[in-house]
This record gives sequence, structure tokens and C-alpha cells, in this order.
Amino acid sequence: MNPDSQPAMMGNAPAFAAILRASRLVAVTGATVLIQGESGVGKELLARSIHDSSPRCKGAFVPVNCAALSESLVESELFGHAKGAFTGATHERAGRIAAAHGGTLFLDEIGDMPLSIQAKMLRFLENGECQPLGQEQPRKVDVRVVAATNRDLASLVAAQRFRQDLFYRLQVVPLVLPPLRERHQDVIVLTQAFLSRFASQHGVAAPAFSRSAQELLRHYAWPGNVRELRNLCERAVIFHAGQTLDDTFVQGQLFPHAILPVQSEERLCPDAGGIHAAMVLPHGGLSLDTLERDTIRAALVRTQGNRTHAAKLLDVSRDTLLYRMKKHALR
Repeated sequence: MNPDSQPAMMGNAPAFAAILRASRLVAVTGATVLIQGESGVGKELLARSIHDSSPRCKGAFVPVNCAALSESLVESELFGHAKGAFTGATHERAGRIAAAHGGTLFLDEIGDMPLSIQAKMLRFLENGECQPLGQEQPRKVDVRVVAATNRDLASLVAAQRFRQDLFYRLQVVPLVLPPLRERHQDVIVLTQAFLSRFASQHGVAAPAFSRSAQELLRHYAWPGNVRELRNLCERAVIFHAGQTLDDTFVQGQLFPHAILPVQSEERLCPDAGGIHAAMVLPHGGLSLDTLERDTIRAALVRTQGNRTHAAKLLDVSRDTLLYRMKKHALR
């Protein structure tokens, strides 16, 4: 696997580098792989890299988003069907598994696969047989399976929403991609790679981030992970080609609700019984929860993650800050 082929697969953070090394080792085998990680960390890119570095690289890479398949159609989509197998089945359909013969089947969001189909998926993984709806005899297929999820499958098993035997059959080689907030040393490398890629793609000069802007990028929590950074970089290239962008730009991109415009002129406020400078709400309104979350993030970025200093900046106790961080799932 060539990590330079995709910017999202670049990085030297120890946990990330370890996953890349493990993926190179497993790529040359036919073992089933389970990629785990938050949304936006690059699970499908890692799956494609494994396929591209495997002996199956000339075969098809067939992605399936299990969360997007309706329960009534998922069996037909995966395993195919014979003509007349059900109302509307006017012709034979091979199915996604058969389409991946000789290649790799990527089962994304495997945690959302309906329980009704999990037993049949387990049988396929055990014996390599694919039985389309309406056919008496199964077909033998040669498919390597790579699955991915952003959910805790062990918890789903405990809640009886995911089959335990399927969980262990998928987890032959587990690979856990770390979130971007645990790869702060990789943020600037990724940023520069994305800027260069999008500048070339759009035929413009790449913008650059000032040192203060880079510090904000490096210490931001990145709830959307690499996908969020990628989108920010593409916006920067499209709207600010060739410019040097400072921390004001980054603040506005990452915390759009944290700093609100303030009316320049004084207004009479009847409720207050006098004159004061009024805050102007956005035309579309705002969410107080979002405002609070973004304000806390901005304070943590400003203090480089120091919670005591962030609490002072927000004029609250440290315990109050920790409570509100927990409320908004911030780290």
C-alpha cells in the first residue's frame, strides 16, 4: 500500500502508523478484516488500500453501505435473486457478493446490518457459498471480506442487536483507526497535502495557513475527523486561492456560532431600561446547545486543551466546565 496515494492515509502518529503497518501485513493474506473507528477517519480508504495491495487487486472492489439498504431488499442486494423470486423480480440479479468474485467485498456500517440477514452472512463467511433468493442451489464464490463500523459491536452483541458468532467471524483481524484528535502531529501534514491536492484539482494556487492558524488547526478536537479537515481545505482552496489565511479564518470555519456579530450602534433596550450594545442574532436563528459546545471548543483551542485555563476564560468553575464537556461529549 502506498500511503501517499491518498492524503487521508498519510501520517506519522504512532497509533496511526501502527495501523498502516498492520494493514500492509494483512493485505497480502485472504483474512477477513474488521476496520473500526469514528465517522470520517478513513475506513473505506483503508479498505481500498488493503484491496489494492492484495493479490486480488485486479479484481473488483465492491462497497456496500449496510445502513443504506432497506431490510426488505438487503438479501436480494447482497445475495441476488432468481427471476420470479418475488413480486417485481422480472430478471435474474447476481447480487453484490457475486459481483465481488475474485475481488473484495467491503461491508461498510456492518453494525447496521439487519439481524434477519446476519445468519445468512455468517454462512457465507464460513463456507463461501452464496444462495440467491429463489434458487435451490448455492453458488460458490471467491470473495475477500473487509467490514467496517463506527459502532461498538461488542455493545450491540450484549444488547442482542448483533450476532455474537458473526462478530467473532468478522473480527479475524481487527484494525482500529484513531480519531484525528489523537493525531495532532499529523494535522499540518494532512492540511498541506489536501491543499496541494485540491489546488491541483481546481487549477489554482494553493492557499497557506499562518503559524497562528496552524496552531488552531493542530489543537482543534476535529469531531468530523479527517473528513472535516478535508472539507475545510477544499473550501479554503476554492474561496481563498493563493492567500495566507490567519486564525480569524480558522476560527470562523471551526466555530461558526461561537463568535456572533455585535451591533456597532447603541440601541434602546426596554427590558434593561436603558442603552446597551445589542448582540445580533443570525437571520436563521441558532441553537443554544451548538453555541455552548462551539464556545467551549474555542476556549479549549485557545488554551491548547488546558481545562483550568479554559474555565477561567469562560468565567466558570472547572467542575462546571467538565460537566458541560461531558454533556457535549467533548474531550
